[in-house]
Amino acid sequence: QVQLVESGGGLVQPGGSLRLACTASRFTFDYHAVGWFRQAPGKEREGVSCISDREETPYRYYTDSVKGRFTISRDNFRNTVYLQMNSLKPEDTAVYYCAAVPRPKITTVQAMCVLNVTDYWGQGTQVTVSS
Repeated sequence: QVQLVESGGGLVQPGGSLRLACTASRFTFDYHAVGWFRQAPGKEREGVSCISDREETPYRYYTDSVKGRFTISRDNFRNTVYLQMNSLKPEDTAVYYCAAVPRPKITTVQAMCVLNVTDYWGQGTQVTVSS
């Protein structure tokens, strides 16, 4: 059974940084686009950032609210995708989920993030930004 495991969440003050990691087991991230999604209490889940399967020159998508602050990257050798989050704001507080989808199922990584086109989900990691 495919497993995605997120790590790196926690409590951080506004302006601080966190790096989330998503590691896959029982399957390889090769030929899969991977994304980070988040859901805050009382809000719908939204796609935060998605990255294509190409490691050398991947395509990346970011939702407007995180552009310039968050960076998504992947290390296919370690079967891990990262989300570096800087200049965190209280409105970034949410449960962050990792998701993956095989390349043939999406046209663009923007489609993956905006339309929630995913096959596999992790259990989520809590990120709380508060003073």
